[in-house]
Amino acid sequence: METEKKIVEIVSLWKADKKQYVKKSTYSAYMLLLENHLLPAFGNKHSVEEVDVQMFVFQKLKEGLSQKSIKDILIVLKMVLKFGAKNKILDYTAFDIQFPTEREKHDIVVLSKVNQKKIMVYIQEHFTFKNLGVYICLNTGIRIGEICALTWDDINTDTGIISIRQTLQRIYIMENDSKYTEIVLDTPKTKNSIRDIPMTKDLEKMLKPIKKVVNSSFFVLTNDVKPTEPRTYRNYYKKLMEDLNIPELKFHGLRHSFATRCIESNCDCKTVSVMLGHSNISTTLNLYVHPNLEQKKKCINQMSKMLR
Repeated sequence: METEKKIVEIVSLWKADKKQYVKKSTYSAYMLLLENHLLPAFGNKHSVEEVDVQMFVFQKLKEGLSQKSIKDILIVLKMVLKFGAKNKILDYTAFDIQFPTEREKHDIVVLSKVNQKKIMVYIQEHFTFKNLGVYICLNTGIRIGEICALTWDDINTDTGIISIRQTLQRIYIMENDSKYTEIVLDTPKTKNSIRDIPMTKDLEKMLKPIKKVVNSSFFVLTNDVKPTEPRTYRNYYKKLMEDLNIPELKFHGLRHSFATRCIESNCDCKTVSVMLGHSNISTTLNLYVHPNLEQKKKCINQMSKMLR
C-alpha cells in the first residue's frame, strides 16, 4: 500500500484517468457530483466506511434529493474508491447501503388528449420553426436535446423517417481554477438513443413542402446554421403553453405524452421502447404500462369465465 492519500487526492488521479474514456458531457456530470456532494463530505478523509456513506445518504434525503439522484452520486463514489483500490492507494470493501421504502407513487404527468389535439391544431395553423419542434416531439417522443440538435438532413420525407443521431446540451466545465459552461453537440444519451422513428402522416404532410426549400445542413428549430440551446427552447415552450392556457407541464411531458398515446393505442411495448430509445423494455413498462380499473375488471372477468 502506498503512502495514505486523502480522498480528494485520489479523486484528482481518477479524474485524469477517467477523462480519457468518457464523453465530455458525462465527465462534466461526474465533476458536478464530486464538487457539490462527494468532496465536501469525503474529500479530507483517508478512507470511506460504510457507516459514513449511510449517514451521507440520510443527510441527502433530508436535503430533499431523490433516491435516484443519490444513487447516481454513489455510483461516482464507488468508481473513485475502486480506482483507489486497483492502484493500491486505499482499501475498499463494497458497502451495502439501505434506502427507506418509497411509499409515494410518482405518477408521470401527460397532456390530456383534448389539450394534445389543441396544441397540434394550433401549430398546424400557426407555423413557426420553433412551434414545429413541439409538434415533432409530440409525434416522435424525442428529448429536448435531440430536437435542439435535429437538422433537416436528419429528416427524410421520401422514406418518412426521422433519424436521431446527436444531442445538444450545455455542460459545466471545471478545469484547474476556471469554471464555465459551453454548448456541446454530441452523440445521444446511449447507443439505444441512436434510432429511426417513422413520421405520422400529418407530420410528413407538414414537412414535405418545407424540406424541398430548406438548407439540409441547417438546424430545424432555427432554420439556421446555429442551433438554439435546450434552456432557451424550454423557455419558449413554457411561454407557448401559457399562451394556449395549457396546464403546466415540463417539456419532458411531451415525451411522456407520446409514449402514453402509443400505449393507449395498443402499440406493442417493445416497439414503443425502441422508438423512445430506452436501454431496456422494463423502463418503458415501469413508466407507461399501468392497467386502469376497467382493464383490471376485464382481466378478473376473463379469469372467472375460464373457471366456470
